[in-house]
Amino acid sequence: MSELTNLTLAEARDKLSARDISASELTGAFLDAIAAGNPALNAYVAVTGDEARAMAARSDEKLANGTGGALEGIPLGIKDLFATRGVHTQACSNILKDFKPHYESTVTANLWADGAVMLGKLNMDEFAMGSSNETSCHGKAINPWRRKDSDQALVPGGSSGGSAAAVAAGLCLGATATDTGGSIRQPAALTGTVGMKPTYGRCSRWGVVAYASSLDQAGPITRTVRDNAILLRSMASVDPKDTTSVDRPVPDYEAAVGRSVKGLKIGIPAEYRVEGMQGAVDSLWQQGIAWLKDAGAEIVEISLPHTKYALPAYYIVAPAEASSNLARYDGVRYGLRVDGTDIADMYENTRAAGFGTEVKRRVLIGTYVLSAGYYDAYYLKAQKVRTLIKRDFDLAFQAGVDAILAPATPDAAFAPGEFSDPVSMYLNDIFTVTVNMAGLPSLAVPAGVNGDGLPLGLQLIGRPFDEETLYSLGSTIEQAAGRFEPTRWW
Repeated sequence: MSELTNLTLAEARDKLSARDISASELTGAFLDAIAAGNPALNAYVAVTGDEARAMAARSDEKLANGTGGALEGIPLGIKDLFATRGVHTQACSNILKDFKPHYESTVTANLWADGAVMLGKLNMDEFAMGSSNETSCHGKAINPWRRKDSDQALVPGGSSGGSAAAVAAGLCLGATATDTGGSIRQPAALTGTVGMKPTYGRCSRWGVVAYASSLDQAGPITRTVRDNAILLRSMASVDPKDTTSVDRPVPDYEAAVGRSVKGLKIGIPAEYRVEGMQGAVDSLWQQGIAWLKDAGAEIVEISLPHTKYALPAYYIVAPAEASSNLARYDGVRYGLRVDGTDIADMYENTRAAGFGTEVKRRVLIGTYVLSAGYYDAYYLKAQKVRTLIKRDFDLAFQAGVDAILAPATPDAAFAPGEFSDPVSMYLNDIFTVTVNMAGLPSLAVPAGVNGDGLPLGLQLIGRPFDEETLYSLGSTIEQAAGRFEPTRWW
């Protein structure tokens, strides 16, 4: 690995600003790393080398004349869910084969306005539906981490598996990702990286391929908490094109990194001690509690009684919204088209050939729960449960809790194919879906390794639009735990 690709985003930013390195040098080093490592990791599904070099050259000009932006010359990977003008945007689905949009997502437009460089588009579960990056039409992404004394491939988590794998392997300085039920935090935890799922409405969803519109939220995956804070500041904004984005000033999140957490009240939810959670995860949770207590935080037990209903409610609400959002893919205007005897036949043939198994499964579930006779029994009831889940969090915060500490995943990274039935796979989201149902911010931070040498993460859940407190607490855990890097094999 090049010394340049070993830098953190913050270190690279400072070196670029001081003119110790050039953006072209830095981008070239990452393109070389991708060429060497991506065949084994399959993190990128499209590499935009020419565009990256051109963007880096423009960044060098701006850095030379002192007009560089907050991310000037910083090479990033972009999840294939974000529309990038004139560049492969497929949501890793065959139904969007060869699609190149004529517009730019608001989040990526914000990044380019701040001077970031696009290295390429990153692998993901098809339409963000998955917890292991095994449903991509481009094949599974591979975790750069492996168990001790084993050559067995492991998944990087999902749906933002390519984003997490690329960051962990040093194939970019940071990556965009999205989180509908844990798709930032779960892959971050399984790859030893830092992932922030911001408050719903903090980042614009415009130009991000929709899965479940009331749950989807864009956020960053990075190597360090500081890097994450830097990247989120550029990603976040109000957007008139997204009426769910919130018109609030974007704080200087980096200023919160390293801030004292003394006196903060941290809630520990009893309901997150679930059956089947690995002993190493519980031990790490206790270690996290001890670290925060040592830093001066007050630890209190709290109850979130409706947590046990979150997973089934989520897997009603999300597929229901997906069935509506994915109805637009019909082979008429863009993407794949499979002809038939009439237009209805063409619709059926296109969707049968274009959608993968997991997407079809969720669309069918969603269509069923929204159908006449079942709407009240399933969808309406799930929305009522969602209200109760949010109320649990509201009551905890009203009682003075500043943030909540919990595990990010029930176990470490697993092998492809290890979960053969959908319900077992869905259980990987057991600690994360509550946050999306309530629209809250949550930060996953690497906190240790298990007996197999695989990384494990903790998540911090905060009040709406209080990402700053999460970055303060996350940096406290990061400082106590240290940083974790995979042993290079690719």
